[in-house]
Amino acid sequence: MKEWFELTLKSGQYSPDEIDEALLTAGAIAVTYSDAEDHPVLEPLPGETPLWPETLVTGLFETPCDEKEIFSCVASVLSTEINALPVVKENHLQNTDWERSWMDHYHAMKFGENLWICPTHLAPPEPECATVMLDPGLAFGTGTHPSTALCLTWLSNHKSSVENHTAIDYGCGSGVLGIAARVLGASRCDATDIDPQAIKATHENAERNNVTINCVLSNEFSAEPADLVMANILALPLTALAERLASLAKPNANIILAGILISDIDMIKEAYAPWFDFVEPFNTIDGWALVHGIKRA
Repeated sequence: MKEWFELTLKSGQYSPDEIDEALLTAGAIAVTYSDAEDHPVLEPLPGETPLWPETLVTGLFETPCDEKEIFSCVASVLSTEINALPVVKENHLQNTDWERSWMDHYHAMKFGENLWICPTHLAPPEPECATVMLDPGLAFGTGTHPSTALCLTWLSNHKSSVENHTAIDYGCGSGVLGIAARVLGASRCDATDIDPQAIKATHENAERNNVTINCVLSNEFSAEPADLVMANILALPLTALAERLASLAKPNANIILAGILISDIDMIKEAYAPWFDFVEPFNTIDGWALVHGIKRA
């Protein structure tokens, strides 16, 4: 049975990216990040990688391998001595079906009355409902974060505002919101993000769901105003983007804004008040809120 060598280091005087580079240089075939303590990670600002104050960085190496050479290479890249490396754990693993491991923990989720997010290894639980087939990936957005859940529930519960209407997904991540809008009947969806990985993920996920999403990087994004504008980012960038997002909304269009803490609602309302009237009360989950507005004609 095949074995693997796993080496975990803790960030501190080094950034996680520096350790990542060192492990890859030493021959790691995969590198993962995890929390060294117990800090929650919120959805990141555009262009940011969500990291913890103390991060564990783990490299996975195929065996047989020269473990001493791995340590030597990592130390060289980090410009330190082998005995000074912030090693937390070194471990030998039996061959594991990694795909099966996440399958056992990732299940279909229903949002509202009309929408499921379902991993690709499962059959849609209710074929008569709209279903997005989606697996965890590098880009954010599988429905597990409260902000994403709020948006998906809104789409499900406002199907009449989605069906046969145009949509924009601004800061698309995995593309889950745009794809959900399309499977709920949106006639078109334009999407954008500043992360190339998000563009790639959105195209792949859209193809998997047999829908088309017109998705490009933000510096290339140009779209006609839409009937529905969706932005699941964070409060500060949403505030900065208020005029831009307002320009992308048709008169009487719906806008849904998420990635907002309840304490940030007033700031968002103030930023968008010149263009939108708000539909209250706002939906919330676990301290997160979704702000829904309608653009004045």
